[in-house]
Amino acid sequence: MSELASYAADPASSRGRRNAEDTPPGRSEFQRDRDRIIHSTAFRRLEYKTQVFVNHEGDLFRTRLTHSIEVAQIGRSIARRLRLNEDLTEAVALAHDLGHTPFGHAGQDALNACMKDYGGFEHNLQSLRVVDVLEERYAAFDGLNLCFETREGILKHCSLENAAQLGDVGVRFLNNQRSSLEAQIANLADEIAYNNHDVDDGLRSGLLTLEQLAEVRLFATHLNEVRAAYPGLADRRVVHETIRRMINTLVGDLIRETESNLSKSQVQTLNDVRNAPAIVAFSDEIYAQNRELKACLRANLYRHYRVMRMSSKARRIITDLFAAFMEDSRLLPPQFAHQAEADRARAVADYIAGMTDRYAIREHRRIFAVEEIQV
Repeated sequence: MSELASYAADPASSRGRRNAEDTPPGRSEFQRDRDRIIHSTAFRRLEYKTQVFVNHEGDLFRTRLTHSIEVAQIGRSIARRLRLNEDLTEAVALAHDLGHTPFGHAGQDALNACMKDYGGFEHNLQSLRVVDVLEERYAAFDGLNLCFETREGILKHCSLENAAQLGDVGVRFLNNQRSSLEAQIANLADEIAYNNHDVDDGLRSGLLTLEQLAEVRLFATHLNEVRAAYPGLADRRVVHETIRRMINTLVGDLIRETESNLSKSQVQTLNDVRNAPAIVAFSDEIYAQNRELKACLRANLYRHYRVMRMSSKARRIITDLFAAFMEDSRLLPPQFAHQAEADRARAVADYIAGMTDRYAIREHRRIFAVEEIQV
């Protein structure tokens, strides 16, 4: 790997951990963070948390786990090309969804509605809460005790009210500063990954059609190229080749635009990056084409009646569980029942947010199904 740029995040210059630890032998501080994230319980749960399609709907649809791995792969590729820290980029990418609820955005929206009188719920904040507090793996501290730079990258956005309560990691929102370039990369790698794999999963499910996507410039350009270069190619391979080229286009554009922004801004240090406008970005043209793709997905996939039906079920499950646990905290497992003595609503939110899709479904049946006798 080439030498890191002067404005890259350097693990040797990290702002450190909330609880001091000895330097890890044979690994950098950011490598240690990545490894702790991978070994966490919350990371394993992502295998059974919805991206768009609930886990039992098909074995090949993306989950939060496979999505996070794809984000990490794209992020590392971009970081390497820009001579930035790949390990930090990967750590942020792998951790960015640790706090997500079951049932994707429908679950998050439902839990946020339930928590509206108790401070709300936002999965970015919950991801930070997971790594700071909720993981219980180490004798010396709660959470994973990650580096400041990793924690900062996990927190992509935050209200000023919440930022004021978060200590060092919230300061940049109060001061209108930016996160590291590595965190900025992880943020847009997330967008590249979910747009493109939602296209793939949407087509696989039959909820999206090639005809609908042929109206979207970003997809149509590559679809036409593939069909011209490989006449007679099976549709499934046409789709894979088209999506591969779309990702390459987005990544290439992001790298070129970021390099241009770096040159214009003349940043030299990480501190310069924090005080500059956002540097990692798409060009105006690709940004516009990407928005067209997102609009197509929203209209034809996310609002498809079959997806909306599952979203409706998800909201009912989350809302019912929240109401039951708030009414009687004795229904909670001991760990959360104890936490509920101090803050019942947050304990309930922590418990529900940590559920996988199928666990939430089973828990709902245990509590509400008359014929259910399991305990």
